Amino acid sequence: QVQLVESGGGLVQAGGSLRLSCAASGRTFSTYAMGWFRQAPGKDREFVAAISWNGGSTMYADSVKGRFTISRDNAKNTVYLQMNNLKPEDTAVYYCAATPRVLGLRRRTDEYAYWGQGTQVTVSS
Repeated sequence: QVQLVESGGGLVQAGGSLRLSCAASGRTFSTYAMGWFRQAPGKDREFVAAISWNGGSTMYADSVKGRFTISRDNAKNTVYLQMNNLKPEDTAVYYCAATPRVLGLRRRTDEYAYWGQGTQVTVSS
């Protein structure tokens, strides 16, 4: 089992940047592929990005491709989401999630076993 805690959210103007972090407990972090999702008010939770257990493969939603970068540091049990050129439509609660690495990169919420509590990102116009 792994516990996840997100941080780094906040209020930023359009065009600005934020870096989210997700710290994982336990010594088995490298056995999980990781993902970032987001949920805006009144909308379903949606996929943002995913990264393989060793960082060798990544996948992005079309809406963030070229602006967001997912990365991980297994020595620190942490996954990151660097968000650049933020837009008001990026406003949401952002969640990190873990899935066993044997499953590879996944984009569906029901394919992730563990979730953090979320961190709010608000982008003003």
